[in-house]
Amino acid sequence: MLDYAVKLSLEPWNMEEADVQELRDAGFSNAGILDIVQVTGYYAYVNRLADGLGVELESFWKENVNDSTT
Repeated sequence: MLDYAVKLSLEPWNMEEADVQELRDAGFSNAGILDIVQVTGYYAYVNRLADGLGVELESFWKENVNDSTT
């Protein structure tokens, strides 16, 4: 599922029916796959919206990001 979400986020033009079939083979229902796509798409949308409007991270998040990358 995570590989699917990453591919959908980073290279959506390369998505194929085989990607969806892998999720079905792993036991995901069509409704579950739709949920994965909607959450992935919404996350990307909100981040692009925030980036496009120049929204700054609150200091709490900045500290956590800095702590997790060092």
